[in-house]
Amino acid sequence: MTKKDKVLIIGGGLCGSLLAIKMAQRGYEVELHEKLPDLRKIELDAGRSINLALSDRGLKALESSGVKAEILELCIPMYARQIHSITGESRNSPYSGRKGEKINSISRPGLNRALLQAADSFDNVSLYFNSKCLKVDLDDTTATFEDAEGQTSVVSATVIMGADGAGSVVRKSLMAKTPQLLFNYSQDFLRSGYKELEIPPTKDGGYRIEKDALHIWPRGKFMMIALPNLDGSFTVTLFHPYEGEGGFNSLDTEEKLMAFFKKYYPDTLTHFPNLAEEYFNNPVGILGTTKCYPWQAYGKTLILGDAAHAIVPFYGQGMNASLEDVRILDEILEKNKGDWSKTFVEFQDLRKENTDAIADLAIDNFYEMQDKVADDAFIKKRKLEMQLEQTFPDYYSKYSLVTFQEDLPYSEAMRSGRRQDELLLEICQRDDYESIPLKEIYELLKAKV
Repeated sequence: MTKKDKVLIIGGGLCGSLLAIKMAQRGYEVELHEKLPDLRKIELDAGRSINLALSDRGLKALESSGVKAEILELCIPMYARQIHSITGESRNSPYSGRKGEKINSISRPGLNRALLQAADSFDNVSLYFNSKCLKVDLDDTTATFEDAEGQTSVVSATVIMGADGAGSVVRKSLMAKTPQLLFNYSQDFLRSGYKELEIPPTKDGGYRIEKDALHIWPRGKFMMIALPNLDGSFTVTLFHPYEGEGGFNSLDTEEKLMAFFKKYYPDTLTHFPNLAEEYFNNPVGILGTTKCYPWQAYGKTLILGDAAHAIVPFYGQGMNASLEDVRILDEILEKNKGDWSKTFVEFQDLRKENTDAIADLAIDNFYEMQDKVADDAFIKKRKLEMQLEQTFPDYYSKYSLVTFQEDLPYSEAMRSGRRQDELLLEICQRDDYESIPLKEIYELLKAKV
């Protein structure tokens, strides 16, 4: 392939905009189409974007594209989960026993705007907004778009890359070729959804709760989390079932809502001056997992990011996995000297196992965050993990393997992490576990994991 090749990217979100930067840096002609308006020119409706946790995998992808420094300016570091009990007490659960390891709170629109701006700085990148993809012709490598006025156009390219999210039109085009491609697809939804609220800053612009932590109010069948923003506010997300106590369909009056918060989130009521207004105005989002295969067709069309592997947000890895997709695709393309067909096949076969793994881990963490973070056995295990990480630099908990070991494939992190969890929980159930030498526990883990 030559640098005159045209790369058509469908989807201008986080994955698509970083992909545009990467392909532009390689010298290709890049054309990106996004169905929504230009984020740099509009204000988003409230309640439509969960704050993101940017961690080492995502940062490595941003660094490889030369935009890490400017993105870090948009971040707030979070060193621990702060867990709030129903009686108002709170405790910190550090993400790592090693000094300095953290995740970073960043707003999705803020990050997206920065990446679009970086992509737009390249002369060989053309950005089109309000450009809805209607269909992709896999044989001709063309895509049909409709603009805001309803006019359609057909764009041809050397390759087409679909970064158009969980409802991907490009993926649907692959599905339509099922007899030839033997396309497998699954979609699973949690019986819970999410709704956003906001804790505003204090009158002097300060933070009402601790700034450098991800806050969790775990309540068994439901929970609330809060992530800090640069302006002193917190983006708060309710993760609740649709039905039953606390269900979004059940909390249908202001009276019911306020009574529920007084019972389950009493320490937060003073932080929400507009609770009822925000609750009833903001939409309920769905939480689903998408898995599929293959991700490519004929060596000319590829899906990546949420289009290939949408996951629930409970490991904070959805965005990081998508950004990692871009970095790994770029590395494989470099190794294969621009051979698109070889690159697409190798990429999908490498990533499929790993994105399936993080999808499964995200479901695990949903139940952990909702309930187990307040469980005695979990608290004992986390304390022991912290001691091990503080004492033995080469020991990483399951969470740390996923979050702070950016070169370790997700599948390996899941295998090792789950085995460690099993062994540590067995140890913590022993009456004498606190008297077992830490070195002995460390050596046991090393031998059996």
